[in-house]
Amino acid sequence: MTDENRIARAALTRMFAPTDLVARALVARHGAHAAYRMALGARPVFPFWDVTAEELADGLSRWAPHPRELDTHAAEADLATIERLGGGFLIPGDEHWPTGLDDLPDAPYGLWYRGDIGKGIPAPSRCTALTGSRDSTSYGAAVTGDIAYGLAQRGICVISGLAYGIDAHAHRAALAGSQGDGPATIAVLAGGLDRDYPSGNADLAAAIRANGLTLSELPPGAAPTRARFLQRGRIIAALAGVTCVVEARWRSGALNTAHHAETIARHVAAVPGSVHSANSAGCHRLLKEGTAALVTDAAELTELLAS
Repeated sequence: MTDENRIARAALTRMFAPTDLVARALVARHGAHAAYRMALGARPVFPFWDVTAEELADGLSRWAPHPRELDTHAAEADLATIERLGGGFLIPGDEHWPTGLDDLPDAPYGLWYRGDIGKGIPAPSRCTALTGSRDSTSYGAAVTGDIAYGLAQRGICVISGLAYGIDAHAHRAALAGSQGDGPATIAVLAGGLDRDYPSGNADLAAAIRANGLTLSELPPGAAPTRARFLQRGRIIAALAGVTCVVEARWRSGALNTAHHAETIARHVAAVPGSVHSANSAGCHRLLKEGTAALVTDAAELTELLAS
């Protein structure tokens, strides 16, 4: 990729929401740099495929109110910021671009990272996502710790989202079980990587970066929002061969991640819990609906990952 395409894709991570279908079609049809110039109004854009003139006009109106997002210098500043933070920006075609993301119909335009990229990002066949409740129980914490430690001992990278609860337990246990051959754990954030969120897990994020990576599809300065938390679930699911929900309530963001995994034909697993625990109701829902395989330890997840 040329520098202009890299800069364009960096700009697109600010300009286009992942769910913007018109923007995505524009990139697919014309390429990142041309789509960026069209969105700026610097090049004419005409109806194509099934995208109508009205939809294009709506898109141009939607993108126009954000002058910072439309400034090339802002993208260059973002690239300088991430480099200063000890990271970088990956785009499709790069050596370390995680090809698992290409299975997503709404793949990121690029991927911002901080940490040790030299170890790369393992293929989905070497990664398992562990996710679940932020208000985890002692049972959920113990099971997560056992599973994440066991996976790391087997050289399997644990993917999670740095949140309190199950995510944090998964990251910590994976770091404890690291064999040093590759990244023991990778955290996918819902905001820019210049700010670890939640701030209470900043030390954990630093420990992850010493061994692995923190990732985001959003540029420095982007704030985490509810929509962005849900959208990052698809990235977690695509990076992993198996998504395992350890503990989750009936309505939980972890179930959204499991849905994304199912959509792209990845394995989904769930850990059973007490029938009296609301924190396991989401897991039991997945098992009852036949969406997830029942697992109880790292060995069973490893077997599922290999199938």
